[in-house]
Amino acid sequence: MKNGENYSKSRRSFVKGIGASLLLIPFLQFCSDKIMHLLLRLSGTNHLLGHRLWIKDFPKPTSQIHIPYLIVGGGISGLSAARQFDKKGISNFLLIELEGHLGGNSSNGENKYSKYPLGAHYLPLPNFKDKELLQFLEEEKIILGYDTKGFPVFDELQLSFAPDERLFYKNNWQEGVVPKDGNSANQDLDFQRFFKLMDAFREGKGNDGKYLFDIPLHLSSEDTKIRNLDKMTMKEWFETNNFKAEPLFNYIDYCCKDDFGLGIEYVSAWAGIHYFAGRKQDASSDKKDSVLTWPEGNARLASHLKKYTHKKTLKNHLVYDVKVKNNKVVVQAFDDIKKVSVEIIANKVIMATPQFVNQYLIKERKEFTKEFHYTPWLLASLTVTDLADNFSFPLSWDNVIYDAKGLGYVYDQHQSLNQVQTKKVITYYHSFSSSDLKKSRKELYKKNKDYWKQFVFDDLKIAHPDIEDCTEEMEVFLLGHGMVSPAPGFIFGEAKRNASKSIENKIYFAHTDLSGISIFEEAFHHGINIVNQILDETALDS
Repeated sequence: MKNGENYSKSRRSFVKGIGASLLLIPFLQFCSDKIMHLLLRLSGTNHLLGHRLWIKDFPKPTSQIHIPYLIVGGGISGLSAARQFDKKGISNFLLIELEGHLGGNSSNGENKYSKYPLGAHYLPLPNFKDKELLQFLEEEKIILGYDTKGFPVFDELQLSFAPDERLFYKNNWQEGVVPKDGNSANQDLDFQRFFKLMDAFREGKGNDGKYLFDIPLHLSSEDTKIRNLDKMTMKEWFETNNFKAEPLFNYIDYCCKDDFGLGIEYVSAWAGIHYFAGRKQDASSDKKDSVLTWPEGNARLASHLKKYTHKKTLKNHLVYDVKVKNNKVVVQAFDDIKKVSVEIIANKVIMATPQFVNQYLIKERKEFTKEFHYTPWLLASLTVTDLADNFSFPLSWDNVIYDAKGLGYVYDQHQSLNQVQTKKVITYYHSFSSSDLKKSRKELYKKNKDYWKQFVFDDLKIAHPDIEDCTEEMEVFLLGHGMVSPAPGFIFGEAKRNASKSIENKIYFAHTDLSGISIFEEAFHHGINIVNQILDETALDS
């Protein structure tokens, strides 16, 4: 869902000659009375193959590959590392991936009506000083050029169309995701004070001259006073600052779940404030808070990075052992298609894999990786025929339901120039925020598809009572380890520092969980930075 909120932001007018009146057409008024056959699918990452890491019942390798550089993991960090190797003129590398596709949490599904995200689904406008990310966006024609003031000109067809946000609050839809229509005067004052504090955090700098909160995260100030916020939960910060408004509490809870999986009761206060303050909203002269988005979500960005791995990828391969031997890195992997194992000998290996995986691949990793926590997620993409939606504000890209269990849904066809759709595809998001994520993860896989079908319907019925009758198809997608979740003490803790250290200058680590925050920018920069580190060290050794 949307990252950050500008309380008084204006709306972008629609583009390329599409009448704004088309957007006011609701989900075609009302469901028909016919009985509909529901096609239901349950899918997810290849966790069953991944769980074989526990017992390692793999056949011995029957072939061997020699390569200077190996990247393990085809998510954004791994793909970004591949791009950086290419930028540095290095083509002799290999990327290996468990799944049958690349992209990690930036993947997508597709039916005959639309593509839809299976994870991350938008990129907020980057900070203006993030020149590496701006360059990538320019390479891929997402940025079309720069204006006379030096600001990037984004392709308007890749910026979220208007209307981009709405909230179902007090039995009605309103514009934006901040609860406001129907609040008391005191509640509005709490919101105003909160956003004023967030503006101060966004613009503030520490004694070291660095922003208090920045992206990538490692650029943030090292001031102890600010870093101490990582020692408390966002709820404790809320109460310490004498906030009382229940709608504000609910809004912050939604935002924290959005970026971290964990809600306000469990997430680090430093992380919670970073959600609002890390992005500077300075990539345009009017300081608009906007996002880049596509029907398939961030799989579009992954597709731009995939070209750097052409003919250099082993998919459906599970790495199950990584070790340094005779001044080389020996990697053993299982080919899930041919049911054989292969041994890969590399000079340097980049582990662009999360730490909950690395602990089974490399000896002596479990001691600190046990401090890494990952929230389970459920996504459900629904194809609907009609949907009763006779409320005040039209269907938007991001549709949030106040006080629901989940985070609402995105309208996957929102970016289509054809706004009259006979069937509409929406994707619902739910994070299983709790104090016991391991228990939540076990429960996720115990329940069958019919349970999750009803779970999704019951949550959406708050705003759409007829959703069950209107749904023709549903795909439920389960992510047992959806994203790293920064509980208090983690972001600046020893576990994360230890997990980031290379092993004998041979095995290197690059993943968003090493930031503690799972956003595209962190993954993108991890890939770049780790390749630069490897090449710098290699140059010094030669």
